[in-house]
Amino acid sequence: MSAATQYSPSRDDFAALLEESFLTNEISEGSVVKGIVVAIEKDVAVIDIGAKTEGRVALKEFAGPNRDQTVSVGDEVEVYVERIENALGEAVISRDKARREESWVKLEKAFEAGERVNGVIFNQVKGGYTVDLDGAVAFLPRSQVDIRPVRDVTPLMGVSQPFQILKMDRRRGNIVVSRRTVLEESRAEQRSELVANLEEGQVIDGVVKNITEYGAFVDLGGIDGLLHVTDMAWRRVNHPSEVVTIGQTVKVKIIKINHETHRISLGIKQLLADPWEGIAARYPVGAKLKGRVTNITDYGAFVELEPGIEGLIHVSEMSWTKKNVHPGKIISTSQEVEVVILEVDQVKRRISLGLKQTLQNPWEAFAELHPVGSEVEGEVKNKTEFGLFIGLENDVDGMVHLSDLDWNRPGEQVIDDFKKGDMVRAQVLDVDVEKERISLGIKQLGGDPFAEAGEIKKGQIVTCEVLEVKDGGIEVKIVDTDLSTFIKRNELARDRGDQRPERFAPGEKLDARVTQFDRKARRVTLSIKALQVAEEKEAIAQFGSSDSGASLGDILGAALNKAKTDKK
Repeated sequence: MSAATQYSPSRDDFAALLEESFLTNEISEGSVVKGIVVAIEKDVAVIDIGAKTEGRVALKEFAGPNRDQTVSVGDEVEVYVERIENALGEAVISRDKARREESWVKLEKAFEAGERVNGVIFNQVKGGYTVDLDGAVAFLPRSQVDIRPVRDVTPLMGVSQPFQILKMDRRRGNIVVSRRTVLEESRAEQRSELVANLEEGQVIDGVVKNITEYGAFVDLGGIDGLLHVTDMAWRRVNHPSEVVTIGQTVKVKIIKINHETHRISLGIKQLLADPWEGIAARYPVGAKLKGRVTNITDYGAFVELEPGIEGLIHVSEMSWTKKNVHPGKIISTSQEVEVVILEVDQVKRRISLGLKQTLQNPWEAFAELHPVGSEVEGEVKNKTEFGLFIGLENDVDGMVHLSDLDWNRPGEQVIDDFKKGDMVRAQVLDVDVEKERISLGIKQLGGDPFAEAGEIKKGQIVTCEVLEVKDGGIEVKIVDTDLSTFIKRNELARDRGDQRPERFAPGEKLDARVTQFDRKARRVTLSIKALQVAEEKEAIAQFGSSDSGASLGDILGAALNKAKTDKK
């Protein structure tokens, strides 16, 4: 451009100069530009961002967590342009916003790539902490600080350390980070390396870190293994604290390694001799020995025979007579008891014990003292639909069946004569030791009326005494015996008009004919009708004939007169 043109530029020249000025220094609001520190005045720095435009930035914006605030004249810095010119003709710029914009770009790339970012914990807020990610402020939830809860975070503050971005929202300006994720990944890498150097069956020293109800966690040098309570000792361990303590160095054997989950199972008892080896020879079936009760359950009690060896007394083997009683009411924990070996299973590591077998079977003892046919006395314990239960010595019961209550009356009627608590005498009928049953009889004490009735035969005429008159007939007893029976209405007379029970009275004696007598079935049947029919036949045979012309009344009258004469 010539000198004349310089002092009097044309319209085209002015347009070219304006375009050149825009090309050399493009500044727009909301952008990050580079500037030069041209002066420092007290607590602000004057920065030239080009195009003869300057702005002021507070010195504290150059400072931050883990950063110095030193800035000198001539330093080149990046700033965020909020406004190109304010009322004073200066640009409104910010160093914090410039750093934040720059950080957001880097953080978004790291978030998309799943990479870790470095930051500094610098403040505590509700629910967590704030982290400076080189200008951008992120939120660190309290649950994401460490793998385990941390009471004091002071040692972690002001220290540059890696974080994992969990969530980003640029519109709201929210960033959520996690330190725990980084530690877990690092720990997983470390565990993989440590697990790769361990082998099943290896014996290693470890330090007890924590004790729970089910076992203890042992530090094997950067990785933890579980020492389960069942693998601490061959004997029963009620709580892990009985065997180990926190901080104790223990020698353990690696039982199993899960390379996918990095879980390691440890054992101490595997380093000791197995007490179950040769167990059958040491504890033969039938042997009687003593042990200590270690645990009581609903189904039985465990008894320690030696360290590491326990047997079970099942509830059914505790008492001969107490069948539905909780084991805790028979024996107690820590009690020393005498037991008998019932069964030994070395493969399943089980020993069955018996407590009642140390005492004599009460049914055997009863059979020895009270043979069949002997008499016993006891209290009525219970009444059932099939008989009475009588309490006998040594807590055994005997049963009197309904059929053994009375010779003549039905058991259903006789059982009502007894009540709970009555003392009764009975005869021993049978003792079954295996089935634990004792059969008793009450009627046997009075003798069998059928056995004492003598030679009663079918067709014999017997004299009876009326016991009771009923609508359907009469109850009678054969004189000179204990036999009683019922004569039905239609058997009371030959003629239907005389078949009336009210013709008879209690205590009256009468004759009847035996129509059935079965000792085995214990049945006797009488009939007055049968007797009259027989007498009629006999009268006809003696006093009448088919051609005499005598009437039946004449024949019976003659027979009766003869009978009266014979009696006189």
